[in-house]
Amino acid sequence: MKTTSFAGNLLSALKNSRRWRQIQLSKFHGRALHARKLRESNDLCAAFSTHARALKSGIPGSTAAANRLINRYVELREIEHARRVFEELPEPNVVSWTSLMAGYIAAGRPAMALWLYGRMRGSEVLPNEFTLTTAAKACSVLADLRMGKRIHAHVEAFGLRGNVVVCSSLVDMYGKCNEVDEARRVFDLMVDKNIVSWTSMIAAYAQSGKGREALHLFWEFNHLRLGFPNHFMLASVVNACSSSGSLVSGRIAHGAVIRYGHEANDVVASALVDMYAKCGYFSYCEKVFRRMENPSVVPYTSMIVGAAKYGLGMLSLGLLEEMVDRGVKPNDVTFLGILHACSHSGLVDNGLEILEFMPKKHGIIPDTRHYTCVVDMLGRIGRLDKAYELAKSIQVRPEEGALLWGTLLSASRLHGRVEIATEASNWLIKSNQQLSGAYVMLSNAHAMVGDWKNAHGLRFRMKHAGVHKARGCSWIEIKNMTYVFSAGDLRCPRRNEVVSLLKELEGKMKVKGYMGGIEGLVFVEVEEEGQEEIVSLHSERLALAFGLISTPKWVTMRIMKNLRMCGACHEAFKIISEIVEREFIVRDVNRFHHFKNGSCACRDFW
Repeated sequence: MKTTSFAGNLLSALKNSRRWRQIQLSKFHGRALHARKLRESNDLCAAFSTHARALKSGIPGSTAAANRLINRYVELREIEHARRVFEELPEPNVVSWTSLMAGYIAAGRPAMALWLYGRMRGSEVLPNEFTLTTAAKACSVLADLRMGKRIHAHVEAFGLRGNVVVCSSLVDMYGKCNEVDEARRVFDLMVDKNIVSWTSMIAAYAQSGKGREALHLFWEFNHLRLGFPNHFMLASVVNACSSSGSLVSGRIAHGAVIRYGHEANDVVASALVDMYAKCGYFSYCEKVFRRMENPSVVPYTSMIVGAAKYGLGMLSLGLLEEMVDRGVKPNDVTFLGILHACSHSGLVDNGLEILEFMPKKHGIIPDTRHYTCVVDMLGRIGRLDKAYELAKSIQVRPEEGALLWGTLLSASRLHGRVEIATEASNWLIKSNQQLSGAYVMLSNAHAMVGDWKNAHGLRFRMKHAGVHKARGCSWIEIKNMTYVFSAGDLRCPRRNEVVSLLKELEGKMKVKGYMGGIEGLVFVEVEEEGQEEIVSLHSERLALAFGLISTPKWVTMRIMKNLRMCGACHEAFKIISEIVEREFIVRDVNRFHHFKNGSCACRDFW
């Protein structure tokens, strides 16, 4: 009896263990996958049989029957068989053309869909609303604005300006092409709008970084009581909060998600994970993620990317291992997040191992984005020669090369490798990309090694070419109000108090040994005293001082910045966090910095 009881208890404990649940889940997914493949195989055999009977009779029967067969092949993702049926038709109609176009988009070949549309326009068949909607969708996927405008002209020519389906697709197309003002014009001209129209316009604002406009449009939708928002709209609203870094608005949007019952939706949950991560609230980001019973690759990837931004490389690697154990297949974006995490955490060996096993274990071939992460990873720890050799060995298109060589330029400037910085800058300047960054970083690289002649020469060339450096700005949200600060601009609320506090903090920092520093400055032509003054007026410092005089001591301040945080400000924030006994979270263009008790969570590695 004792043996039986012991065995029963052991079995019971095993069944309650996490590994047992993973095994059972894996078996379930395996059976489901097998059943689905068997069903698809049977469906494909049936389609082949129908096609064979049609061919035996000489040509396919009616055009309607052929169209049904095209649609069936499209559903089964057998686009080439659909194409054969289409080509066998003596007189394809508008449904034939549109169905095949839609099939190519579903197969990830939108350019072929537009090529077919061009062929159709050369025939006697006229497009209908579904054809134009499909063509606009292909332009959206390709972000092809030129062709999109032609489709828009055809919509006008065929008198479909008032068609809600077509116009919604145009709004989406302009949004994907980053022409948000044109998208709004189309939206405003629509007499009848449905939830798709509103969602497309909100998404266009969110994708263009216009979070406030997206949120205002969502409040307008609710105010007009036009219906209940679906999960697509809510995901777009949450994404808008991510782009603006508005935690207050994000929490309100999260409330709307819960109220309308979409919290369990993968797309919405992933957007929430991303939003809390980007708003500097990573602990809640984890809570949202852990509430999901069976997260798919999308929320896992959002969580991995979020952890990467905080420099939590080991957590990202653990999440990858967890998702693989649960039978969730990582995609190329997942590995992009993993490599980014390794780069920001100094886990070079782990990153190189991941790069090696991506194709071997997971069947994913690394592309330029992955190699750029590896170049960044090697550059951060000073292995510039290896990073340089890797960058030279990669065949890239110009638009992809800008990020690759820009990354190498940043690393070589940081480590004073002027010869590599020069080659990287020349590549960017010749390709007419990232011009201001190329000039500025190369100038700083020369300044760091005391080569002031070339540093000044580059400044002159930059001004002569009419290239201007992006101005640094930072913003902070206090009581649902966003306050924006620009570098050196003292036209800000409570100016006298801000300046007074900054001077007081400068004095206290010097007592603790802070020397100011000029790392990261672009004004190499000004004297040392002037440089120190400019550093003290960097936008994040203005935002910090305003936050300190405007919020209670127990509130963690969250500051967003459009550029990389300079070394001098990073050092200052560490010391100030100790002086005022406050926590600050700064999100710059690269990552998050969490300052507390005189140190930063990035461990000075960014």
